[in-house]
Amino acid sequence: MSNDDLKLLKDKLAEQEYQRLAALNNTRLFRFVADAVALCEPGSVVVQDDSPEAMEMTRKKAVETGEETPLAISDHTVHFDGMEDQGRDREVTRYLVPKDDTLPEALNQIEREEGLAEIRGLLKGSMRGRTMIVRFLSLGPTNSVFSIPCVECTDSWYVSHSLNLLYRRGYEEFKRLGESAEFFATLHSSGKLTERMVSAEPDKKRIYIDYTTDTVYSVNTQYAGNTVGLKKLALRLTIRKADREGWLAEHMFLAGIHGPGGRKTYMGGAFPSACGKTSTAMLPGEMILGDDIAYFRAISGEFRAANAESGIFGIIQNVNANDDPTIWDVLHKPVEVIFSNVLIKDGKPYWLGMGCKIPETGENFSGQWYKGKKDEAGNEIPPAHKNARYAVALSALENCDPELDNPNGVVLGGIMYGGRDRKSYVPVQQGFDWDHGIVAYGASLETETTFAIVGKEGVPEINLMSIQDFVAIPLGKYIKNNLDFGKKVDKPPLVFGVNYFLCDAEGKFVNAINDKHVWVKWMELRIHNEVGAIRAPTGWIPRYEDLKPLFKQVLDKEYSHEDYVKQFTIRVPENLAKLDRVEAFHRENVSDAPPELFEILAAQRERLLRVQQRCGDYVAPEDLPQDV
Repeated sequence: MSNDDLKLLKDKLAEQEYQRLAALNNTRLFRFVADAVALCEPGSVVVQDDSPEAMEMTRKKAVETGEETPLAISDHTVHFDGMEDQGRDREVTRYLVPKDDTLPEALNQIEREEGLAEIRGLLKGSMRGRTMIVRFLSLGPTNSVFSIPCVECTDSWYVSHSLNLLYRRGYEEFKRLGESAEFFATLHSSGKLTERMVSAEPDKKRIYIDYTTDTVYSVNTQYAGNTVGLKKLALRLTIRKADREGWLAEHMFLAGIHGPGGRKTYMGGAFPSACGKTSTAMLPGEMILGDDIAYFRAISGEFRAANAESGIFGIIQNVNANDDPTIWDVLHKPVEVIFSNVLIKDGKPYWLGMGCKIPETGENFSGQWYKGKKDEAGNEIPPAHKNARYAVALSALENCDPELDNPNGVVLGGIMYGGRDRKSYVPVQQGFDWDHGIVAYGASLETETTFAIVGKEGVPEINLMSIQDFVAIPLGKYIKNNLDFGKKVDKPPLVFGVNYFLCDAEGKFVNAINDKHVWVKWMELRIHNEVGAIRAPTGWIPRYEDLKPLFKQVLDKEYSHEDYVKQFTIRVPENLAKLDRVEAFHRENVSDAPPELFEILAAQRERLLRVQQRCGDYVAPEDLPQDV
């Protein structure tokens, strides 16, 4: 640390805060905090360690400042974001790219020096009269090969409170690592605030990622997806780190699925936002290890996985007692929960699709709300936002997996990829091998844009591995890394494709919401080679005789052969059209796509054409020829 950095920190920090920071003995950390203080000019600085007292300070300050309001149930609070700050904002989230470097054209970017000048200009003096909170966290279990230490400087007690719930404490990890700590850094300011304590200048919202220094800058926003730097913003940095070091960082949940004889099989799953990811991770009776970001490493020939986080920042729309009993239970218990952008009436939160009558008045993200209220454009404002959220620690859930903080992670048996595909893919199928699954289900993942992203909803798009927005390396290299990783382990997980959104000719879904539990149980049995399957052109699909007892066992539901045929008939024209879209995407956007990708897609096309020639456009599962 230079003398100038030392002098600034001594001058600006109270002695206790300075000593707490100095104990970490990391030159780059000191430089980052000193620069943040000099740039943002906070009225005071609080350096938080891992103590219960520090966590309690954050909780109290979030309420005292008005960023959160207590609710009727003990330890529940609500936070509101501004009208134009309700989701991840692709347009203003950019990579800072040096002049001598390049990123894929599909990634939103700006020249590094230009971008730094812009965002540092917006951050200049942004914390005057406010407190800068310096937080230390760990991505992945601490003291582990999965650990990535992180620091975040923010002027939002709500953001700091969210960090309490979502991540493992990292102060002691920084102290243990000292000068050797290679960390991610985030600098966030809410910017100017309104009387409701929401960002007042959303037109000046910027979220910039400097991958040359592993630093995230965020300003004029409070929405946690834009401000909690350890979430999707750090995922972009983690993917680059994993690429350098030979492991994988994925946008996946992790769950322990119970099987016969009391066994537990760990599975991962990648789904774009609002496509069933959290509800699959939270299936009743199973164990949740993580709902959003997973790290994969090859350790002693085993495919091991760990949750980067220790909490859930989940979409609350459609969470109800019948479909999501585990989440519903924790949202009604006196445990620490932050609700955001729901409707509040008499201290109780209400959200869309919760399965009960919603009041016609209350407070929501628009202020005092009443049924029929309209925004400036004349659009009716819903009682709660579609992207309303809840934040809760995983440890608050009764089904939190005991291996959450295991420094060695867990052995993964299966991976599933799922999106919104109304026309082509069946509800569940298994890849012929690792490479086929990664290409046919992961790199071919097709979905529709949802309310979790600012912009138009319902637009079909390829969302490669459900991670496309976050990949800061060439997309082809990312695909190749996945293909190669399967060769680093003795037994790679089986790869499955799932699709909860397949519709019939009238546009009605062909399976019920809870049917996903049966698909997952079938996958668990396939991992242990305990049920057979039918070979389809797009992968292995279930047999009726295996699904019928599973529906009875898992859901106490009679499963008709008619439903089976509706769900698992291979729709050849729709699958060929899907291949056209997938191939076009990769040829247009993935200039470095590995040759294996097109070879696997071409083989799938040939299988579909052969089936079409012999059996027609629509082939029931039991009519599929097994020699194609």
